[in-house]
Amino acid sequence: KREKMLKKIVKSTAILAIFVSSLSAANFNAGAEKDRLEMIKFFEAKFEDPAKNKDRFFTYFTEEELEQKYDKNLKHMDFNIGSYAYSKDARSQYEALKEMPPYEDAIEKGEVLYTKKFANGNSLQTCFPDLTNAGAYPYYDKNKKELISLTKAVNDCLRANGEKEWGTKKGPMAEFQAYWVNESKEAGKKFDIKINSKAEKEAYERGKEYYYTQRGYLKLSCATCHIQGSGQRVRNEVLSPLLGQVTHFPVLRLKWTDIGTVERRLSGCVVDQGQVPPKDESQTMIELLYFLAYMSNDMPVDGPDVRK
Repeated sequence: KREKMLKKIVKSTAILAIFVSSLSAANFNAGAEKDRLEMIKFFEAKFEDPAKNKDRFFTYFTEEELEQKYDKNLKHMDFNIGSYAYSKDARSQYEALKEMPPYEDAIEKGEVLYTKKFANGNSLQTCFPDLTNAGAYPYYDKNKKELISLTKAVNDCLRANGEKEWGTKKGPMAEFQAYWVNESKEAGKKFDIKINSKAEKEAYERGKEYYYTQRGYLKLSCATCHIQGSGQRVRNEVLSPLLGQVTHFPVLRLKWTDIGTVERRLSGCVVDQGQVPPKDESQTMIELLYFLAYMSNDMPVDGPDVRK
């Protein structure tokens, strides 16, 4: 009887531990999930009817311009293609470019890099046997106690195998990521960023703080342009929304004429703010990516892609 009672106690304790663990994970995740859902509501409301929302969000436009050039009744998943979701002119150019995707060559080069042997006989395939998980990055490595981005994961693999690390903005890094992300897209994967610990929650909060902090001589934040300013024009560009902002990387920008990583784009934005960007493999940069990727949770992996 005593033995049976002990077994019941052990079993009950195990069940309780699992319950507490899942409850704790939900608690760590709660703030971020509230942020994400509120942001979805904000963008759906903003682009429900731009002409109707002129006085609130689009004061520098005419009602006629908003009626003619902007789509309305946009929903969460529409924002996966950035500003092309609401700008009719930009979307028509985008759709024309997609008929003959200029990034297909990068995907092919990335596939070659995937199986190319290192000096020790290993390859990137040794490190990454499954390429359908791009939407899970960045993730928190409990052993290293740090966030790992796609870019850092690739260079960690190269360094661990005695190979020279790659540049983080273009070239082989962007080409291999194009292949990796495309594999995830073809597998129908979505962004699925986890926040299951205090360390992950704190990393998310630091990334969020970076996004909302004004910096540089212009006193701009990422949010200035991509939340409040989303849909506004800067020169000939229509500013993209926070939702879905990282789902399509790496991208071939017409301005670059080649394919580049998300770090390349983020660094350029920070420079435009009049500030020195964080190093691409730094925790500051990866925390910013962690925040952005979480805000795109449940949206399809949609890279590589093309942008102006």
